[in-house]
Amino acid sequence: MMDRKRACCFIGHRKLPKGKIGNIVKRLDQEIDNLISQGVTDFISGGALGFDQIAASLIVAKKEMGHSVRLIFALPCTNQDKKWKADQKRLYHNLLAEADEVIYVSEEYANGCMKKRNRFMVDNSAYCICARLHGFSGTDQTAKYAKQKSVRVINIAE
Repeated sequence: MMDRKRACCFIGHRKLPKGKIGNIVKRLDQEIDNLISQGVTDFISGGALGFDQIAASLIVAKKEMGHSVRLIFALPCTNQDKKWKADQKRLYHNLLAEADEVIYVSEEYANGCMKKRNRFMVDNSAYCICARLHGFSGTDQTAKYAKQKSVRVINIAE
């Protein structure tokens, strides 16, 4: 079971500018290490394409390096990958196979299931590492929600 005080969720855009990905991954790696050193053990990813999967991949790497961390997926529905390309589905299922826990916030895709997933992640975290590059997005809305809930938001895309 997750311990909110020792949990961090990841939120970020599906599409990241190619020129910024290297820096985002470097900052993400540093912030994950920083949180691990502060006792954070549970890392929650929404499993979406882009930032969510980059973050999940780094947690898998941390586990392989011997850190005692858990990768938790909070997924919006059972068929999130329905419209994805074959290679995207393959990476997704490989990451899911590495998870310590998979939670589906909705059975089927429905309006609002992404927002429900985002709120679930924030409600179960004390920290939120985000890659927020612009407003008017799900990432921006979720970061604002996290701040309202007194979750410490670390934007690594600034």
